[in-house]
Amino acid sequence: MSLWDQIVPIVQAVIDGENNAIANMANTAAVLGQHVPNINWAGFYLVDQELATGELVLGPFWGKPACVRIPPGKGVCGAAAMQRATMVVGNVHDFPGHIACDAASCSEIVVPLISHGRLLGVLDVDSPDYDRFTDSDRIPLEQIAQIVVQGSRW
Repeated sequence: MSLWDQIVPIVQAVIDGENNAIANMANTAAVLGQHVPNINWAGFYLVDQELATGELVLGPFWGKPACVRIPPGKGVCGAAAMQRATMVVGNVHDFPGHIACDAASCSEIVVPLISHGRLLGVLDVDSPDYDRFTDSDRIPLEQIAQIVVQGSRW
């Protein structure tokens, strides 16, 4: 049994029966921070519904304080949101337009949160290790993103 085979059901269990998106994102970030090795940040950026710009604003997270706002297309989070596709970056320092919220972060994976074609935000996980994330992380993190989206009232 892989580590992810244990983590995904934990996320499902902490979300089960709760439909508040903020609570579900907070518990998901905490589970990731507690159980995923070699990460230094896990959390969510949400599309700011008050602005028509598509800007992302900081949501629930685990880790050090983070950048509060990310413009559309900027950094890994903005790029993943704009492309509506998961992005795995082995070396964030080589990523054009990378936003260094934490200088210790070296690699990153960002999964868009999409419901019925509407972008809600992104799930972002950073690591102090280069090349930390692979498809073995991408697939379960995409599952976790869907669990949060489907289990929450937006």
